Amino acid sequence: MAQEFSSFDGVTIRYHRWDPPPGEDRGLPTVVLHHGFIADTHTNWVRPGVVDALLRRGRRVVGIDARGHGRSDKPHDAERYGESVMARDLRRLLDVLGAERVHLVGYSMGAVASLLATARDERVTRLIVGGVGAGVVELGGVDTRELPPELLVTALLADDPADVPRRMAALRIWVDEVGGDRLALAAQGRALHRGPTPLSEVRVPTLVLAGVDDPLADRPRVLADALPHASLRTLHGDHLSAVRDPSFAPAIADFLEADLPVGTPPAGGG
Repeated sequence: MAQEFSSFDGVTIRYHRWDPPPGEDRGLPTVVLHHGFIADTHTNWVRPGVVDALLRRGRRVVGIDARGHGRSDKPHDAERYGESVMARDLRRLLDVLGAERVHLVGYSMGAVASLLATARDERVTRLIVGGVGAGVVELGGVDTRELPPELLVTALLADDPADVPRRMAALRIWVDEVGGDRLALAAQGRALHRGPTPLSEVRVPTLVLAGVDDPLADRPRVLADALPHASLRTLHGDHLSAVRDPSFAPAIADFLEADLPVGTPPAGGG
């Protein structure tokens, strides 16, 4: 069952929480998951097995449904959107959880929001960003050379799917299949973060995950090299299929527990 909180501007944000079975909690920081554009917690994290992989490792897990997505409120005003706004939602979530330390995982849009949140919040002590690459360094966020905002908004607002620009046809089909709120998603499309992104302030161990055929994660080494303490791991697949690579969930679980002590007292988050 989803839980909720009122964010800094009154928008209701819903999140999902899982705890390992009694006696299996390893006392490590709660893992917070932030999905990508159009998706939600179920699409990016439950279905690919990430939540289950973390629970099997004795981790507490929280998945946030970003504003405009999933079960969260969906205002239609572009001023209510942007990854910097979503980063504030993340930080508010940490307040609600009472977390002293968390590990944060973001994909695509959620990766940009997670980078922005980590740069300003010392409670994030380990970070994974997936589905992004050089665009974060060169443009400040999601690679708008591959996903032009004007074409994105046109595709979302077209009454007739036949009027959607060809390069956006698959995206529009996905939105319609999942029943996405096209006006809310268009508002986010107008508000895409375009930098600067303070990568030098992200001083925690970071893993960059990228599908080798993902045009939105082009040249991920550029991003990894721009972060003070980052490593890179590539996966099979493109932007959507990389999360289904069998190594996706284990890579996340492995990185988030590498070199961490076991059996320490719980580090916040309930």
